[in-house]
Amino acid sequence: MRIAKVLVANRGEIAVRVIRACRELGLGTVAVFSEADREALHVLMADEAYPIGPAPATESYLAIERIVRVAKAAGADAVHPGYGFLAENAAFAEACAEAGLTFVGPPAAAIRAMGDKTAARRLARGLGVPTVPGTLEPLGSDEEAVRVARELGFPVMIKAALGGGGKGMRLVRRPEELEPALRLARGEAGSAFGDASIYLERAIAEPRHIEVQVMADSHGHVVHLGERECSIQRRHQKLVEECPSPVVDAAVRQRLGEAACRVARTAGYVNAGTVEFLVDAEGNAYFLEMNTRLQVEHPVTELVTGRDLVRDQLRVAAGEPLGYAQGDVRWQGAAIECRINAEDPFGGWLPSPGTITGLRAPAGPGVREDSGIYQGYTVPRYYDTLLAKLVVWGADRSAAIERMSRALAEYRIVGLKTTIPLLKSVVSHPDFRAGRLSTGFLDRVMPDLTAAETRSATIAVIAAVLARYEGLGRSALLPAPRSAWRWGRP
Repeated sequence: MRIAKVLVANRGEIAVRVIRACRELGLGTVAVFSEADREALHVLMADEAYPIGPAPATESYLAIERIVRVAKAAGADAVHPGYGFLAENAAFAEACAEAGLTFVGPPAAAIRAMGDKTAARRLARGLGVPTVPGTLEPLGSDEEAVRVARELGFPVMIKAALGGGGKGMRLVRRPEELEPALRLARGEAGSAFGDASIYLERAIAEPRHIEVQVMADSHGHVVHLGERECSIQRRHQKLVEECPSPVVDAAVRQRLGEAACRVARTAGYVNAGTVEFLVDAEGNAYFLEMNTRLQVEHPVTELVTGRDLVRDQLRVAAGEPLGYAQGDVRWQGAAIECRINAEDPFGGWLPSPGTITGLRAPAGPGVREDSGIYQGYTVPRYYDTLLAKLVVWGADRSAAIERMSRALAEYRIVGLKTTIPLLKSVVSHPDFRAGRLSTGFLDRVMPDLTAAETRSATIAVIAAVLARYEGLGRSALLPAPRSAWRWGRP
């Protein structure tokens, strides 16, 4: 099988990342874009670019027939889905195959097997991999949900049976919260994934979120590339990731890695995938789900292992063997990734679309920026708020933290509110530096960080007023002396 030209069925920084990998392999690239993305960086960088519809994703980036038609018309022989949008859509993988296009990802059957979270839980349990106590089938009714929740004990977690990224997920602490949470979760799951099926799990108090990267080829080789710590999350979406996890030693890495490979092999998996675990306060790891795609946070694994995962994806999709075995995988140093989102973290995480009027990205040794923006670019309001990923490598975790602090201090994005101020506070927080992480970290520290940010903002306003006062001269700001003539005095 030969791949010469790749259509990238995505946008933003991941589309740019894939285009760069293709270019290094000598492959032609085709971008697709919505009306809102006409000036996007991936459009400017690709060899060819074609419009696929209006701004709403359902009419453009999720339009399977339209994307496949463009790929054929452009002469592409492969399609890379990136992450999000159609990356875990089995029907899209099938449509590509039926059109004679190579889908750079797992087979449709593997996507279906692992994309259904309840089916994946059954598979993991059948392999002896521990799962969080909960249902192994989608809930049939609210009455069943009430009964199961009582059996599990509150708090419980409602999750979408198809999909991820925190969509359709609700934490229910008390019985009276269950019914409205079921309604909201079903509605969100239905609109996000086209399927309103949900299931229940016992909620684990402040767990760590640890995932294992796997790679598999069509020749029967399956390896893991170690774990990533993804516990710093806001609203069930990751914000800071690192490799390796500060609490995983070689023995635990081997145990989690072997379990992840066993799951992938049984599912008939090929290409890049991630097996996710929740780890409780006692160190017990439970299978959470498998993401059948490249992850946003894949660069931290690349920096520590020296593997180019997108390049490996393209080679495997072309039918090549992995070319390395488990014993060849080495981990060196530590890497941290911070997600730079167009959001106001101290204003309720509201999205902050708009035009970037100033931009200076950090650089220097061990610093990598995967970005989809440039100065003058207008961030549209229709899509995910991720602007860029700032990734650093250090000889150990302490060195990586210091490098990330330095890089965040250099980062300037003007014209939008971003997560950079919050990320600075996170990486300097004593608990983060000590590795005391959990998915409840942000909820625990946000009140103090918000108060500190409010004080800083107030001081900044006062300082700006004083500077203006000094700049104009005190007399310029004082009322002019009243003229005797004006007041009619003699």
